Amino acid sequence: MSLVEDISAAIQKGKKKDVTALVQQAIDEGVDAKSILSDGLLAGMNIVGERFKKDEIFVPEVLVAARAMNAGTQLLKPLLADADAKPLGKAIIGTVKGDLHDIGKNLVRMMIEGKGIEVIDVGVDVAPEDFIKAAVENDAQIICCSALLTTTMPMIGEVVKAAEAAGIRDKVTIMIGGAPVNQEFCDSVNADIYTADAASAADAAAGVFTK
Repeated sequence: MSLVEDISAAIQKGKKKDVTALVQQAIDEGVDAKSILSDGLLAGMNIVGERFKKDEIFVPEVLVAARAMNAGTQLLKPLLADADAKPLGKAIIGTVKGDLHDIGKNLVRMMIEGKGIEVIDVGVDVAPEDFIKAAVENDAQIICCSALLTTTMPMIGEVVKAAEAAGIRDKVTIMIGGAPVNQEFCDSVNADIYTADAASAADAAAGVFTK
């Protein structure tokens, strides 16, 4: 196996130390930084995402794989900047106002980052205007809203309205998710994309940039 294949395999096993060592070895041996990222780190994370979708692995395994990927990405960041390797695009993610849940949000963030998208995490209990402010300031193309309580679901609709009021509705794709959320609700508040799980959310986010 090549070094980048070894990196992919180590990501799939969630072996952070191995990933860090292999990425450093690849850098030292002059392997192209973009290849390390796309053929090693992101390729491994994509396989993790597919296995998660099929219920072959579960949230803890995804989290350790994502942490391993993030460790490898940190080593690559200076080289990618020099190589002018730009992310696919930018996404804002947060849990809506009144809701303090973050495990699902964090998982979605890691999975989206695994697709090569830069994610700005605005945290939990986020007011609609703060989602919009972050999207404008970062020139983001996607806003991801998470709601885990039926009582906070209406705040997703307020984010959509805030995007309309700010004049950016046609420039951003609003993605939504969370246990009580479904496609019917997505349609009712005029959001763009509903996904039922983190892996599907990552695929949908990548699809926004590859249309």
